[in-house]
Amino acid sequence: IKLTFNFSSPFFFSQYWPLFVLFFYILSPIPYCIARRLVDDTDATSNACKELAIFLTTGIVVSAFGLPIVFARAELIYWGACALVLTGNTVIFATILGFFLVFGSNDDFSWQQW
Repeated sequence: IKLTFNFSSPFFFSQYWPLFVLFFYILSPIPYCIARRLVDDTDATSNACKELAIFLTTGIVVSAFGLPIVFARAELIYWGACALVLTGNTVIFATILGFFLVFGSNDDFSWQQW
């Protein structure tokens, strides 16, 4: 559904600038995944590596929402295309968040079940 919003904005408005947001979708889970591999979760206190990863992920997500608005303000894209991209951003980042909430816990879940 999200990619439908993102790919429909160039077709409806004949502008391909909103497709640059796809880079943010690829980059957003990378800092947290790296931190999860490097950090031992046995410690109950906060960890600096994990906090930095969450900070970088937040910066990437905010940039993904800000880029279409900057493009629309600079009149590179129409506001309708901006609205489609922002709607798609909401859906895709909610999906990424849901994935990490469901599969990111250290319960007795095993990837071998899949």
